[in-house]
Amino acid sequence: MKVFTENLLKQFFVEIFHILRETNTDVIEIWLEFSKIPFLNQFNDSDLKEFIGNFNFISLKKGNYQFYIVINKILFITEAFKILELDIRQISEILNYSGFEIFVQKILSKNGYETTRNFRFSDKSNFKFKTSQKKYEIDIIGINLKYVLLIDAKQWKRKDSFSSINKAADLQYRRAIALKKNPEVFSRIIQDSLGTKVDLKKRLPFLLIPMMVTVEDNSIKINSNQIPLVSIYELNSFLQELHKNLCYFKIVKINKLSIQQRL
Repeated sequence: MKVFTENLLKQFFVEIFHILRETNTDVIEIWLEFSKIPFLNQFNDSDLKEFIGNFNFISLKKGNYQFYIVINKILFITEAFKILELDIRQISEILNYSGFEIFVQKILSKNGYETTRNFRFSDKSNFKFKTSQKKYEIDIIGINLKYVLLIDAKQWKRKDSFSSINKAADLQYRRAIALKKNPEVFSRIIQDSLGTKVDLKKRLPFLLIPMMVTVEDNSIKINSNQIPLVSIYELNSFLQELHKNLCYFKIVKINKLSIQQRL
């Protein structure tokens, strides 16, 4: 099979991106007939299988007695960063809110984080007056070493007001406080994410870092209460440089765990 230049590969990715823009944002896995992707028409059957085997976002699957090209949107976007000069704002055109969360989760996983999505908990502490809520939901929790990221994923864009983002970031900080006030809930998250074979107490103190991840860069990197505001485009570098920048962020420290022995 011939070697494809960077420009030809870019053509392939551009064709797929334009197709995905026309699909339902609620759907993560897209099934297409071969003819829908003109770039693939140059291959015979054996070369086609060899070519798509180079990418983890595309596969061949059989349905209704014929083969289809199947594309995973999340994996495509992750791979497209390497090929396309993609304006990251455009991902909101092909992913709905749930898909955006999964994309954030994928970036965390690639950076060594154990993740949990849509974690809900009830406030069973005696400090309800400090949070004024009884139930909470955290979009994504990412745990790596002693860092615990509490992420509120928003598809906000540059035109959205800073006051709205600032208020939402403060609410995320309150969720972190609520989590600290419910040690059994927090300990369960840690145990479920890291397992029982890890000496969890050696990782203490755990550092809870409430943060926002948005589609676009609003040029403001931190809210008025030191909660980081990170665009999806900058999330990878944020994770890699986290230990250098901790001093700039609001952190909730947890010094104890309530470890539950399991049979």
